[in-house]
Amino acid sequence: MSTRKLSMPELNRLSNEEFRAVEKFPVTVILDDIRSQNNTGSVFRTCDAFRVESLYLCGITAKPPHREIHKTALGAEDSVKWEYYGSAAEAILELKKSGYLVLALEHTTTSLPLQEYKITEGNKIALVFGNEVLGVNQEVLKIADACLEIPQFGTKHSINVSVAVGITLWEILKKLNKI
Repeated sequence: MSTRKLSMPELNRLSNEEFRAVEKFPVTVILDDIRSQNNTGSVFRTCDAFRVESLYLCGITAKPPHREIHKTALGAEDSVKWEYYGSAAEAILELKKSGYLVLALEHTTTSLPLQEYKITEGNKIALVFGNEVLGVNQEVLKIADACLEIPQFGTKHSINVSVAVGITLWEILKKLNKI
């Protein structure tokens, strides 16, 4: 069997206009005080790949246009709907008014392993990811509906935030029967 990479036309990707018009999955990603613009750009790209509703940039998280964001987003900052909020708590309170279930990714005394958390199809989900060093703000943890964690088996206690977003989106979309 001969294997070859698919060409760009064979990938049949959406244009930015088509992406903006197509129905999105009922998931919003919230970045809480992310300090690396490269991480922010990577999350834009992942949000595009998983066709999320929107991305909320909060606190010190950089906003487009920004050279470092563009370097890793590869243009996804133009396809993904995004908003800026002064704090993640402010964004969460707005989303809760619209019926979103808010899930924070953080190691806490009550966090559940990501794969064990049950989600009902039809829920709108907001996923909160925190600062690379400090994690999700305590103020945000108090208003989140639940805290989840990605099981890890090595010596480190965390995974890069952009990687955590990809793992979490995959698992949440599986639970929502979207993939």
